[in-house]
Amino acid sequence: MDKIAKSLSRLSATEKITFKKILLSIRDDKWKGLDVKKLKGYDNIFRIRKGRLRIIISKMDSSIKVVKIERRTDKIYKLNF
Repeated sequence: MDKIAKSLSRLSATEKITFKKILLSIRDDKWKGLDVKKLKGYDNIFRIRKGRLRIIISKMDSSIKVVKIERRTDKIYKLNF
């Protein structure tokens, strides 16, 4: 089981629905309603905030990769590449 699947299994049903809505918005290029912020020290890493849920994404040209999904804690922003 990869990290993203494991993180998704820990989320509640409402958080999974929220995550799906966020992914659909990103796929349809509707970034306007999302709370997106670039992370310090990275050129192409962003966080999306929705309530207690944090989604860390990597944006390369036209592709977007989900790096991490977690509830808000201090360790969410510590990325290990």
